[in-house]
Amino acid sequence: MKILFLSDNFPPQGTCGGAGFSSFYLARGLKDAGHDVFIITTCQEKSGEKNFIHEGLKIFRIYAKYNLRWHAYIALYNPQTVGKIRDIIKKIDPDIIHSQDIQKHLSYYCLKIAKEFNKPLFLTARDVMLFSFGKLATRKYLERFDARTNWLDHLGQVQKRYNPWRNFFIKRYLKNVDQIFSVSFALKNALGQNGINNVEVSHTGLDVNDWQISPEKVMNFKRKYGLLDKKIVLLAGRVSGLKGCEQARRAMEKVQEEVPRAFLLVVGDSGSVGWLQGEDLKAAYHSSEIVIMPSICLDAFPRSNLEAMACKKPVVATCFGGSAEVVEDGKTGYIVNPLNVDLFAEKILDLLKNPGKAKAFGEAGFQRIQDDFNLTGHVNQTLDYYQKALFLRQQKKHD
Repeated sequence: MKILFLSDNFPPQGTCGGAGFSSFYLARGLKDAGHDVFIITTCQEKSGEKNFIHEGLKIFRIYAKYNLRWHAYIALYNPQTVGKIRDIIKKIDPDIIHSQDIQKHLSYYCLKIAKEFNKPLFLTARDVMLFSFGKLATRKYLERFDARTNWLDHLGQVQKRYNPWRNFFIKRYLKNVDQIFSVSFALKNALGQNGINNVEVSHTGLDVNDWQISPEKVMNFKRKYGLLDKKIVLLAGRVSGLKGCEQARRAMEKVQEEVPRAFLLVVGDSGSVGWLQGEDLKAAYHSSEIVIMPSICLDAFPRSNLEAMACKKPVVATCFGGSAEVVEDGKTGYIVNPLNVDLFAEKILDLLKNPGKAKAFGEAGFQRIQDDFNLTGHVNQTLDYYQKALFLRQQKKHD
């Protein structure tokens, strides 16, 4: 089977986020299952535009750059990319087209292009951008998990950059999709509350073998960053207010009053050690006592929860979004409202002061990833949907 992924960001780009890496591991898993996998992605430097092979995946990288003040318009139709996408699809002639992340550079119009070729078309929603202009942190969501939005919410998010036609056209383009996947039930519910249906949940999968590292590398990492005498609490992800960085800082101030050696290590684009990938990121997880995920927005299914549990670390995670679908409260970590800084600090302290409990939570989390969120299961579930769609397409031809 020839499978084509569409994804704005995709490894080996330098600062690829969680969505890009989740797409990469799924693509690699499909390739390892014996399928030909192609990727159309983008870059923001002209010199980066090229076709190449990375870990057996055939990648077509398209140059796309514009002033992000026009994001709400260019995300619908990007004249820099749509013609090239059509030409590449025609050249590849894939059996399946799967959109992973097209909200910034490839543009939603490529769903219409993909449908022109009469191929089964899938889309994975990894965040709220199908109905929101940015991360969802409205008062009604944070107070009662009501994800419904209106034009006033959107106008408040982007102000002069508001495009009143954005969501209308996104929903119109989504009609071309055979099946929408959501990475969590929390996101599926939010999509439904905003009039987007035809959604099935497909949790991200992870191979725990990808997250093992030698003790020597962990020790070298600690030496490099002066962490040998610290009890590390790790926050992994892009540094932003809605990721709960301020809540984490305030909670850690309380934690350090009782555990002076506690240290908040922020791994992100402007965090304690900057952006980490590969062996350094693994070492950061393995160096930590606890991993925290304090988002104060609908964070659909943060990959760092999975990565922490694959490294046998307990997680103190947000109640907002899909974290509670992987982190079991009181078994593999804790689920808290990070806006309650006292409770947040209390749960961190509980695990720092009780290393036996922290170790047991970490072991339970590791087993949970192996049993319920493994990459093989995610790949097989995806292939089942692909094959069903192809079968139905063949039936229609015969009818």
